[in-house]
This record gives sequence, C-alpha cells and structure tokens, in this order.
Amino acid sequence: MSEFFNSIKQGLEEAIDYSKGRCPKAVVHKFSPIDVKNIRAKMGMNQNEFASAFGISISTLRHWERGDRSPQGPALVLLNVVAKEPHAVLKALAS
Repeated sequence: MSEFFNSIKQGLEEAIDYSKGRCPKAVVHKFSPIDVKNIRAKMGMNQNEFASAFGISISTLRHWERGDRSPQGPALVLLNVVAKEPHAVLKALAS
C-alpha cells in the first residue's frame, strides 16, 4: 500500500475511534452557527457586492441569509474569518 493510502486509512481509523469516544486527545474544530446577513450588514455591502467580493454565488448567499441552507466546509471557514477580519480578507483577495 502506498504512503498516501496509509495516511487516509489512519485518518479514517482515528475518526472511527473518535466517534466511539476512544480518542480523547483528538483536535476537533467546531464552528458555531453563523449569521451571514449580519456579517454582510456590518461590512456595509449589499448582497451582490458581498457575493462578488468573496466569490459566492448570489443564490447561495440568499439561501444562507434566509436560513434555507447553512454554509459548510471551506465556505464556513471563510465566513468565520470574514466575520473576524473582514479587511484582511479583502486585502488578501485583492492581491
């Protein structure tokens, strides 16, 4: 088996152990629910501006703001960073 496969296998085994309560030292990143509309309002942007600035489709943004859907994965991480450091994110994206 390749090194890549072994790494994936180890990760899956650790995830299974964690789900069964057998991995107390595991580092788990949990994000609390995020208020996308509030983040956008604090930045003084309309939906089109916010979606364009952060590479989000306008329909996805609208679903998040209505509560039909919730941001997941990388989008959730991005929004948490935007909530804390919006100008740093905008600066990084402008480069």
